[in-house]
Amino acid sequence: MSHFLQLAFLLSIILLAAKVAGFVSVRFGQPSVLGELLVGILLGPSLLNVMGLSFVAHELSEVIHLFGEMGVLLLIFLAGLEFQLDEMRANMRVAALAGTMGVVAPVLMGWGIGLLFGMTHSASIFLGLTLGATSVSISAQTLMELKVLRTRVGLSLLGAAVFDDVLIILLLSIFLAFTSGGAGSGLEILLIVVRMTLFVGLSFLFGMRVLPWVIRQVNRLQISQGLLVVTLITTFVYAVTAEYVGGLAAITGAFIAGLMLARTSEKERIESGVHALAYGLFVPVFFVSIGLAIDLRGFPTQALLFTAVVVLVAIFGKWIGAGWGAKMGGLSGRESVQLGAGMISRGEVGLIAASIGMKNNLVGANEFSAIVVMVLLTTLVTPPILRALFGRETDRGGELPTEAEQGWAGSAAAGPKA
Repeated sequence: MSHFLQLAFLLSIILLAAKVAGFVSVRFGQPSVLGELLVGILLGPSLLNVMGLSFVAHELSEVIHLFGEMGVLLLIFLAGLEFQLDEMRANMRVAALAGTMGVVAPVLMGWGIGLLFGMTHSASIFLGLTLGATSVSISAQTLMELKVLRTRVGLSLLGAAVFDDVLIILLLSIFLAFTSGGAGSGLEILLIVVRMTLFVGLSFLFGMRVLPWVIRQVNRLQISQGLLVVTLITTFVYAVTAEYVGGLAAITGAFIAGLMLARTSEKERIESGVHALAYGLFVPVFFVSIGLAIDLRGFPTQALLFTAVVVLVAIFGKWIGAGWGAKMGGLSGRESVQLGAGMISRGEVGLIAASIGMKNNLVGANEFSAIVVMVLLTTLVTPPILRALFGRETDRGGELPTEAEQGWAGSAAAGPKA
């Protein structure tokens, strides 16, 4: 069987399993993303291991991973497309405090846990930094399904995630600069700050002054799906630039691209096209691919206690820290708890941080395994926690909307549904 047919087979299995699992999850009163995450674990090496079938080439696992990464970009782009700049400004104080405290609390707690279990100071600090990361893609999808993304909590949550991203990358870069022992560490740190500032400034300048004109011109041309194509190009360029110019995560660039295109008069058409592409292929692959990368059978049992403590610190450190910051920013007690819960998931950001630690010999095999399990569990618990906390706002006669009824927060039913 050719590699192309193998890929077609794998995508068929993944997409079918994702949609069936999402439907079952909704029928049990949970967001569909929870079912997609769980079915990924069942399809992965923990049980069925579809990627390990004899007729499936090993390199296709990387292709599936790349499909999933594309899904992340499109998901975060669509989340950014739901916002207006004035809405972001109105919630800037809450976002800044929640994002900052959502980093400080778990970093300090993780540092203390590392020292308690006999890790070196450097390894302990790095463990704290991995716990300080967050991945808002899971929460964004859940809030979209619950139709609360454009509430005050939803607006503040995505803003807090951006602050979290900037702060944790800055802290991680400073930490690596100092642990490397290079004489130019101070200059490297200054360069990091300059790169971030330059990217944000240029991306907003281009997005506000040039991008609307480009969209209008392309929309007038007789090009098949020209508006969708230029939207995808914009998203990818912003994502690439975010990493290689700004030193930020690619998802931050995709979010800003969505934020910029939300200002155009073609927003609804853009949303409809990207939504169909994302939820028809890439986003389901992303959620399932998280489980495909996890092998619970290979987990070292001697690290169970350490792992359990790390998971608890990861959940409650982020929840309490971000929630406390949100409360300081002016949200009510209930809203603060909701926002803190939305910051729990670590997702791919936590895995990236863990891989950096392994590469730089900052964590060993047991610590790496504990971080991987932490990422998995924080990702799994976030959707049902959010469902429970937002239950009053989203229930319609005591039931969650079906997948056929789910749409974007604040949007008309013009676009295809997930």
